[in-house]
Amino acid sequence: MPIQVLMPALSPTMTEGNLVKWLKNEGDKIKAGEVIAEIETDKATMEVEAVDEGRLGKIVVPAGTDAVKVNELIALILEDGEDASAITIAVTKSTIQVQPQAKAEAPIEIMAAVPQMQNQSTNQGERVFASPLAKRLAADKGINLKLIQGSGPHGRIVKADVENANNTKGSSPRAFSASGFEDIKLNGMRKTIGKRLTEAKQTIPHFYLTVDCELDELLSFRTKLNAMPNAKTKLSVNDFVVRSVALALMDEPDANVTFHGDYVRRYDQADVCVAVAIDGGLVTPVVKAANLKSLTEISLEVKDLAEKARAGKLAPEAYQGGSFTISNLGMYGIKHFDAIINPPQACILAVGAGEQRAIVRDGSVAVANMVTLTLSLDHRALDGAVGAGFLKALKGYIENPLSLLML
Repeated sequence: MPIQVLMPALSPTMTEGNLVKWLKNEGDKIKAGEVIAEIETDKATMEVEAVDEGRLGKIVVPAGTDAVKVNELIALILEDGEDASAITIAVTKSTIQVQPQAKAEAPIEIMAAVPQMQNQSTNQGERVFASPLAKRLAADKGINLKLIQGSGPHGRIVKADVENANNTKGSSPRAFSASGFEDIKLNGMRKTIGKRLTEAKQTIPHFYLTVDCELDELLSFRTKLNAMPNAKTKLSVNDFVVRSVALALMDEPDANVTFHGDYVRRYDQADVCVAVAIDGGLVTPVVKAANLKSLTEISLEVKDLAEKARAGKLAPEAYQGGSFTISNLGMYGIKHFDAIINPPQACILAVGAGEQRAIVRDGSVAVANMVTLTLSLDHRALDGAVGAGFLKALKGYIENPLSLLML
């Protein structure tokens, strides 16, 4: 009986994906664990691996097909001893039924998420560890893998490493059409972002609260901590914001909620999402129980999550869930902005750039480093008084950074 290859479900929220490329042709032999296709989801490009040996008998869904539903039949693999007639007979008798795919048997991995340690031999006897996708990309672009430092597990070279290496060589100007413009097809991630945020903006009654915070004590404290000889990482201002948000959510628990139609769910811990820009979109990995973690632990975790997100190897559980989101555009010089809530969450904090401003202190004009924080709230889930209480607590932590230490 031919073996069914189904469109895999990577996460509970995934309903469809784009079948980007087939890496095998009909009639090709296939080994278990061999990558046979690439699929683009709303979060990453995935590699589909064969779980059985055989021969690719029929490609049901051709390369370049968008919006293929999860669990839809995409190919058939013939087992040893079977010939093409088995496919015809099976289809004729309607015996091939697509069954729900068991999670434990899903033949899929996030690109380079598992260090399979496939290697490439060189004339010098060296071995270059790279994912199958990275090898193919390097071969297409004429890039020597021996000259690339891998960022994957155990130093494995992944797709992003090859792309970054290619970018450093410089690129020629884009060739535009005679009409003077270029149409760029939206990838799965951008489509999902557009769909979700359009729905969020249209259906969630947003309202906004803004507060200015002094940063001088925080910046001074951060400099001292980073200068300590036993410092494990360089703390960023955003690390202080993440911990401050987590503690403020504990002080104002009614802000630590998600909205679910006829009820709100309030959480015991602060699972804080941090927006990370990547090629083609945005992901929001979660710092779980951030209220229980030190500044150093938060800093290391955020750096690790951001690196994995940009390398395309963020595990699904790392960006699912969360009770609150932080979007920081301060590094781009943005002073103030209003962020769109990511449902079912009820709040998102927009963090602007720190800058020197003239303020009035004790009746006199003084200069201070300030930052503007804007909280977007879902009025169905909470009211202005709750948001104001949260921002008051948040301002207290940011302006008194010693309160962030775990004693």
